[in-house]
Amino acid sequence: MTNQINRVAIVGGTHGNELIGAYLIQKFQRSPALIQRPSFETIALLGNPKAFEAKRRYIDKDLNRCFTHAVLHQPSALLYEEKRASVINQKLGPKGNAQVDFIIDLHSTSANMGLTAIPVNNHSFNLNLLAYLSVIEPDLKIYSWIEPGQESSFLNSICDRGFAIEVGPITPGILDATLFQSTERLIHAILDYLHGLNQGNTLHYPASLLIYRHLSTVDFPKRDTGELNGMIHRDRQEQDYQELRPGDPLFTTFDGEAIVYTGSSSVYPVFINEAAYYEKGIAMCLTQKETIDITSLHP
Repeated sequence: MTNQINRVAIVGGTHGNELIGAYLIQKFQRSPALIQRPSFETIALLGNPKAFEAKRRYIDKDLNRCFTHAVLHQPSALLYEEKRASVINQKLGPKGNAQVDFIIDLHSTSANMGLTAIPVNNHSFNLNLLAYLSVIEPDLKIYSWIEPGQESSFLNSICDRGFAIEVGPITPGILDATLFQSTERLIHAILDYLHGLNQGNTLHYPASLLIYRHLSTVDFPKRDTGELNGMIHRDRQEQDYQELRPGDPLFTTFDGEAIVYTGSSSVYPVFINEAAYYEKGIAMCLTQKETIDITSLHP
């Protein structure tokens, strides 16, 4: 595969109540020149129109968990989001042999994630771009959500090149001007990078890239019945990307008892207390810090 980019897709509203991405897509659809570059075509796609109209995360099923081969190739999809995943796969894919060369999937979160990029693979093209963006946006965090041995079910997995942009904290179903503008600014930086690469421009990269590599998820404390028996400890709330050491408080039971982290080494939680993850049994995701040598990965 060459580095030439011919077609880029920007998707927003994959979750219908994440309004920043959805309204950015509407903006780009009204003014397509904003996202066009001379060396490639860019399309803007609203991921989940029905959920966006209803201002709900999804209608039947989380769309961003529908992009596995098993779901995409089932004989007859019954759920709305499964059908929608098939439509998106036809427009942008098929998965593994995509018609687009790069996908940006826009998301927002109730967790204190700031401006985060989430790649779902270790493709050198993505890592180079993320290293470049880390200079332009020093506050950008890189959360590498890869689960070894498991196929990614995220929309971005349709194409090897690209990643999700996650911004927060923001309450589902509302807009925030600062996060809207920072997301749009990052989109334009990505498009400019891709065009510069197509033009053969000299691009400057840092020597290394700091990423937060996914380790596991942690559920809330629960009773035998499955009901919640606690919540995020006040010292851990909104502390995304901050060190969690063995013995640090993690949860508080409803009776006021602290539950501490019992791991053997420090980790860095993200998606802490994400509203949409209660149904998934995820109180937070644990990561480890890792520094990647970028010098050997330059195009």
